[in-house]
Amino acid sequence: MTTKPHAATAPPEVREIGLGQPAVWLQRGWADLRACPGPGLLHGLAAALFGWVVLYFAHEYFWIMAGAFSGFLIVAPIVATGLYAISRGLSQGRRMGMAEVLRIWRSRDTRLMHFGLLLGLAGTGWVMTSAAMITSFADLPVQRPLDFLRYVVLQESTWVFEAWLMLGGVLAAPVFASSVVAIPLLLDRQVDVLTAVLTSWRVVLASPVPLALWAGLLMAITALGMLTGLLGLIVVVPWLAHASWHAYRDLVA
Repeated sequence: MTTKPHAATAPPEVREIGLGQPAVWLQRGWADLRACPGPGLLHGLAAALFGWVVLYFAHEYFWIMAGAFSGFLIVAPIVATGLYAISRGLSQGRRMGMAEVLRIWRSRDTRLMHFGLLLGLAGTGWVMTSAAMITSFADLPVQRPLDFLRYVVLQESTWVFEAWLMLGGVLAAPVFASSVVAIPLLLDRQVDVLTAVLTSWRVVLASPVPLALWAGLLMAITALGMLTGLLGLIVVVPWLAHASWHAYRDLVA
């Protein structure tokens, strides 16, 4: 038996949280992954396979590779929608499996499609802006990952790497603020995309320091998963997806 999203007649109420709550979300996400590992590990394996394909075909083309991975990081919350449904079902005491994930995708919720398109455009905008900046200001042409390391990251005579990091933070912050609870909210309740985005911003404004810590943990754990030759993503992707559902449940009343 499945449940329908709750009808919402007013903007959702948001809660303030403490600095230690992100650690609780990670614990709960891990518990969900252990309780229903199949769908999550399949999502993680798909993410790793995507990364390996990108590395195989684009390892000599830095901006294609960077664009693919940046796009994945931004669109990943949409891809994980089915895992949010798994966590919701587990919290209701139901037995869950891939059937729940497939049911979510077969619903073809246009709100999720529209939001996914917005995230895709944001990712494309970042890659284009980043490429333009590095191409314009790096001392030598950057065509491969090793070129980026040599001529940007390790280049002491210019400020390009520092400016690139600052620009990335400035552009990533509003994307995170717009999406931190928006997708689980769209899955769980009948609200429009604008309401979901505004609720996400209200959540961040209510608890800015814990949410900044949460953003840092998401980035750090994902980076560790990538540094294992992408094998770590098999576990990291579902773990963080389940944890994100619990973040939504704590942040939105």
